[in-house]
Amino acid sequence: MRFNLSEITEVIRNRRTVYPEQFSERKVQKDQIELILNNAIWAPTHGKTQPWRFTVFQEEGLTHLSDFLANTYLSSTPAEKQNDMKLAKMLKRPLLSSVVIAVSMKRDVTNRISELDEIAAVAASVQNMLLSCTAYGLGSFWSTPSLLLNSKTNDFLGLDEQDKCLGLIYIGYPAEEWPKGQRKPIEYLTEWRTQ
Repeated sequence: MRFNLSEITEVIRNRRTVYPEQFSERKVQKDQIELILNNAIWAPTHGKTQPWRFTVFQEEGLTHLSDFLANTYLSSTPAEKQNDMKLAKMLKRPLLSSVVIAVSMKRDVTNRISELDEIAAVAASVQNMLLSCTAYGLGSFWSTPSLLLNSKTNDFLGLDEQDKCLGLIYIGYPAEEWPKGQRKPIEYLTEWRTQ
């Protein structure tokens, strides 16, 4: 065996969503963020297009992100459908985080790789990020609000029209004990075909 499979399995099975409301005030260090991003770029990528792009928000950048999310929500959601709790989360969550990373898909200009394949590659890079956070003992939350899929977000992140922001990764140290989790056994989710 090339690597310690029991440790890899442990990291995979211990990955949990930890919401910004559960973060402590302890700061994530720049070298940790760099390692998380460096691990992200080793995800599988069809045609080696490497479609992932990252925008890292820290310090005052978190305030700008908070303002952008709230203003975009208010301007893109009809008044009768606006929800005060949702708005409060958009305002508060960046400010409760040590770092937030916007994860985007940069579309290959030749379109030789399907958009679905490019999205899958970016999703795989996100899993690398989340597992790296878990290994560090960092809480992480992948948020995918639909309001990110618009031209305002693309302008805010410096993306082209055909690109997409696929979510925000909120990162911080958990204030309390690591959350427990569970999954259905594979017997409920798997069909074995031998003929």
